[in-house]
Amino acid sequence: MGLCSSENRIMGLCSSENRIMGLCSSENGIMGLCSSENPRCHDFYGTNTKPTQKGEGNGGGGVHFQPLGFANDSNNSDGDEILKLFDILSSLKFAYLQFQKAHIPYEPKKIIVADELIVTQLEALWKIKRALKQNHFNAIESKSLQHDVLKEKVRYQERLLEELKSKLEAQNIEARCLKQQLRDSDSRNEMLGEKVMKRGASSSSINGFEETFIATYKSIHDFAKPLIALMKASGWDLDVAAKSIAESAVFFKRSDKKYAFEAYIARRMFYEMSYEPWNIEDVKKFDDPIEFLLMNPNSEFGKFCQRKYLLVVHPVMEASFFGNLDHRTLVQCGKHPRTLFYQIFAKMAKWVWILGGIAASAKAEAFMVRNDSMFLDTFMESVKGDEEALEGRRSYTVGFMVMPGFRLGKTLIKSRVYVSRSKLES
Repeated sequence: MGLCSSENRIMGLCSSENRIMGLCSSENGIMGLCSSENPRCHDFYGTNTKPTQKGEGNGGGGVHFQPLGFANDSNNSDGDEILKLFDILSSLKFAYLQFQKAHIPYEPKKIIVADELIVTQLEALWKIKRALKQNHFNAIESKSLQHDVLKEKVRYQERLLEELKSKLEAQNIEARCLKQQLRDSDSRNEMLGEKVMKRGASSSSINGFEETFIATYKSIHDFAKPLIALMKASGWDLDVAAKSIAESAVFFKRSDKKYAFEAYIARRMFYEMSYEPWNIEDVKKFDDPIEFLLMNPNSEFGKFCQRKYLLVVHPVMEASFFGNLDHRTLVQCGKHPRTLFYQIFAKMAKWVWILGGIAASAKAEAFMVRNDSMFLDTFMESVKGDEEALEGRRSYTVGFMVMPGFRLGKTLIKSRVYVSRSKLES
């Protein structure tokens, strides 16, 4: 997987088992040419095909058994290559089955072994393809109908191989991007987390609350990145989707529409948030909240993650991302899938959970900002953070709220909003 660590080497690929190697899961897929359930398809691979002769020395009156199959050594070589091709495809199917089995239960070592076996078989397929094209492809065109059929089979295998390589490369790129985003998120959250954890009992103080607020927004931003990437890869119209979230907003540039998706996520994460004190110390001890969830799947934090995942990730959205609803099914059953996508979601849920707990302990009050209201820097902060966008702010309005604000006594934590130029000026 290139830049990815070995343990999660192909994790992006397996978030949907039917997206990468879906051709292998059907009897009519890659192995659809086999006429038998036996993975090797034929029982004569490597069999001696020399003719057996009897009656030599009796004047040639014996019976001569002719070889069955190809007419000459060149064609026999073709046959050997094809048999090897089928054998490798069988091994490829078997390796992918092992790859699937290694996910439930999740066994990283077996995943790595299966992945390496798959790559080995793909390289062998590529070598066979080159050998057939260089040595025999031109000759096959002038042969009999039997050779024409064989040629068509080779072309069919080439198409399957190219399609498989294309899908694998696309998923590799996507997985590397998600992995890099996760590393960046971990690095930022680790620094913010260290600041929050050092305060210990004073985490409910104003400074601690502000740092937690910033960490929470960054975690929402980090989850929005792979969400947008998956939507784009799945063929979603991002312009239409952003418009449905922030209908009245006038964006300064097209890339600003990412803030609409951050607002969508935050809106659902803080929806019906109960600001009653709860224990956050157990969750704070774990850098990776997935470890806590696997140990305590039915904890209050676990139930919070389940509710929010089902609210944030719509079933239509999940089906378009992964080709199935496996994540949703596991979450509805009270389980927490250990996939890269859910891991990023759990990190975000952890910070929202901690922020809510601290807000309740500090008796903080949350406040919202309505769309199209006048921008007031006393209560609001531009999510873009560029001061030049606020010059002459009387001509600017709030396009939409991204993060709610909080009031702790006389201290105000400003709401994060997307500042939009008024429609009359635009």
